Amino acid sequence: MKTLLNKQSQITEQALAAIAHMPTKSLPVLISDDFMQGLTDADFMRIAVLLAQKSYDEGGCPIGAVIVDNSSKQIVGKGHNTLVQDNHPYNHGETSAIGDAGRIDFSKTTLYTSLSPCVVCATLLYMRGLSRVVVGDITNACGTETLLREKGVQVDILQDQQGIALYAHFRSEKPEQDLEDWQGLSAVKNKINL
Repeated sequence: MKTLLNKQSQITEQALAAIAHMPTKSLPVLISDDFMQGLTDADFMRIAVLLAQKSYDEGGCPIGAVIVDNSSKQIVGKGHNTLVQDNHPYNHGETSAIGDAGRIDFSKTTLYTSLSPCVVCATLLYMRGLSRVVVGDITNACGTETLLREKGVQVDILQDQQGIALYAHFRSEKPEQDLEDWQGLSAVKNKINL
């Protein structure tokens, strides 16, 4: 069967967008192993940021995440923040990607996240044993990188300027939604009542 993306295919923004929007389980059928082997950390981060853009376009918080098998470089899980869309208090990009991956050995994976993870997500990342986390934005949020490192997770920073700009725009446009995502509705109500 001929794949949609193979070693002759160029790694373009359109190709990465197709990967971001395809169901994870369909990726091996549509994308050849040699195409995936050619992707870099920056490419996987672009996919995470494209997922963040998807969340923003749906009315949610622009945070996306991708989980990649370290040896095969196959995407085993991906997700985006759906707190607003699903009316779910902790459907963050990282938790969505972990849920998409399912019951796997995470110790052989890397998670790419468009924004520094919250404490809940960081805790889940080390509890599930991820070997590496690559963070695309420590400008708009940071702090859990030290926690992850203390728990034995390799943390690399790969500042993605498009992702940084997207989150900064979202934060200025919807500060209450940003606050809810990080601290819950009680924090929003307390701020309004001040």
